[in-house]
Amino acid sequence: MKKRSQHTTELIQKSIVTVILLIGSVGMLLPFLWMVSTALKSPDFVMVYPPQWIPNPVRWHNFVEAWTTLPFTLYLQNTVIITTTVIFGTVLTSSMAAFAFARLKFKGREWLFMATLATMMLPSQVTVIPIFLMFRHMGLLNTFTPLTIGAWLGGGAMNIFLMRQFILTLPPALDEAAKLDGCNPFQIYWHIVLPLMRPCLAVIAAFTFLGTWNDFMGPMIYLTTPDKMTLALGLQFFQGHYGVTTHLLMAVSLVVMAPCLLLFFFAQKQFISGITLGGVKG
Repeated sequence: MKKRSQHTTELIQKSIVTVILLIGSVGMLLPFLWMVSTALKSPDFVMVYPPQWIPNPVRWHNFVEAWTTLPFTLYLQNTVIITTTVIFGTVLTSSMAAFAFARLKFKGREWLFMATLATMMLPSQVTVIPIFLMFRHMGLLNTFTPLTIGAWLGGGAMNIFLMRQFILTLPPALDEAAKLDGCNPFQIYWHIVLPLMRPCLAVIAAFTFLGTWNDFMGPMIYLTTPDKMTLALGLQFFQGHYGVTTHLLMAVSLVVMAPCLLLFFFAQKQFISGITLGGVKG
């Protein structure tokens, strides 16, 4: 009888939690559903009250019209180039730095690692002006270099930290066995450690993609001509000049958002594991 009562209590608690989560999910989904609905409406039905959630008629041509209003294909190409370069540079250089901190023994290693972590405490707003002046002096403004070169110089302290934590969970015996076979440190990193880091690399790549794809501040600071614009800048430009056409704005916003939605849908495990990745052996 006692076990049955306990089981009933647990069932009630789970039901309450499920209902609360469902209500919260509906609240979070409503703006997105309104966005999808508006993107498929004709302009005459955008601001009607009460809102028409199911468009009638459905206007798929809104996406074509919105995408061709500005050269979004060029913006997409620029964004893909920047994002791909940043992801590849971040994954490569941060994994190399993490391997050095986790496996190589050299004087001052711990102090250098602490100094690397200390850079995360420095607000990005403090370094914006000095970095901008540096790139202007080098003649690199209105190029993709200021947006990508940082990924090739370590890939960020947080990424190095996460990868170092992951490498510390790998058995050191693998390194010793590779050394006995005549492998040097780079060969150990490339052939032994890097393949075992695939789950961690996937997490870093996913978060780097989201941060770079949606980056607005960096392109706004360093890119000045329309032919260098990214999707984030193009979307802001569209909103400033064609914001009154709400249905077109929602349509192009949905297209820009689509890769992020697809990434989250297919990489949910990586995002969830990324939350706890930093809590492994240190």
